[in-house]
Amino acid sequence: MRREAAAMSMSVEQPLWRALTAYRALTAVYAVAIAVVARDSYERPQVAFGYLAVLLVWTLATLPRFTGAARCTRPFLAVDTGLALAGILLTPLADGAGRHAADGPTLPSIWTAGAVLACALKGGWRWAAAASTLVGAANLAQRGEASPNTLHNVLLVWVAAIAIGYVVEVARASERTLARAMEIQAATRERERLARDIHDGVLQVLAMVQRRGTAVGGEAAELGRLAGEQEAALRRLITQGPVPEPRTAAGPDAAPEDDTRPQDLMALLGRYADARVTLSGPGTPVELAPHAARETAAAVGAALDNVRTHVGPGARAWVLVEDEPDQVLVSVRDEGPGIPEGRLAEAAEEGRLGVAQSIRGRLRDLGGIAELVSVPGQGTEVELTVPKQDQGGGEAATGRRYPARTGEGTQ
Repeated sequence: MRREAAAMSMSVEQPLWRALTAYRALTAVYAVAIAVVARDSYERPQVAFGYLAVLLVWTLATLPRFTGAARCTRPFLAVDTGLALAGILLTPLADGAGRHAADGPTLPSIWTAGAVLACALKGGWRWAAAASTLVGAANLAQRGEASPNTLHNVLLVWVAAIAIGYVVEVARASERTLARAMEIQAATRERERLARDIHDGVLQVLAMVQRRGTAVGGEAAELGRLAGEQEAALRRLITQGPVPEPRTAAGPDAAPEDDTRPQDLMALLGRYADARVTLSGPGTPVELAPHAARETAAAVGAALDNVRTHVGPGARAWVLVEDEPDQVLVSVRDEGPGIPEGRLAEAAEEGRLGVAQSIRGRLRDLGGIAELVSVPGQGTEVELTVPKQDQGGGEAATGRRYPARTGEGTQ
């Protein structure tokens, strides 16, 4: 609510309404002053001063209505414009013949422009065009002829009113855009605050797991080590941005690999091969774009993490790589009990997104496909299809980076 009030207080319309209020009061006094000076030239002064008395009272009584568009309703503006038109049309009746023929001012004089400008501020250029057209028609009717001076005044009011109405419409659109931007900024800051709180909580838990695991020893020490690695990676992600890619085997001081040359997927998958994981593939390099190769290797690592977590640390797994002309097929098979039907959907609802994000998400960003085939009692097979050229123009094309190993171990 305070934000809305602040937006209203800095509205560009408010100075225009205040200026219009002052304009109406001054021009009403000006119209009366002209009539007083020229009182001897009126053929029917009672008509002129009777109208001007009504005009002055109306102007002073309605000044509070011109504090904003909300109080200037359509019926009110219709009455206000009607009063201006009545004054124009009464001018020939009140004026002497000589003064009227000399192209003198109408009874409301320039007060009429205030009524037209009020329509412009309220309804934009369309309302301004309608009101100024009525005023122009009334001026031509009371003159009986289109003199150059009359045409000049009519055209001036018409153009000025439409221009101001258009500017008001543009200003309102800009204010709506600004208000929306302020709402988005406030929502973004709130999300960032919540993210900071969540990140702080996660980091504290990971640090505690690392300390307790190291203290207990055994298998808990390995869990503590993994928690420490994820804590460090998360801290880097929060403070520095994406996690940097690992250096080559030449050592930590070696130059990074050329990000433009294709990488051998078999070489990246070779680090997963051990006594429990059998890696099979072509005898020649299986080349992919650097980002695609790294993301595919990370997806395979996530699948193997799931095997160790859900089948057992000593479970066997087989990784098979097939190099086809337009795509690379990678399958990860285990000998576990399989995934119960509906388990992946339940895991996603619980926020455990190892398969949904670390495997399927990576392949989707590469324009590929990740499929899981699981039969109870016969193990699970993860099939990854990676196009050799990115077809989706998605994250693979943007060069977005993920950590090389997820360490999630969750479905």
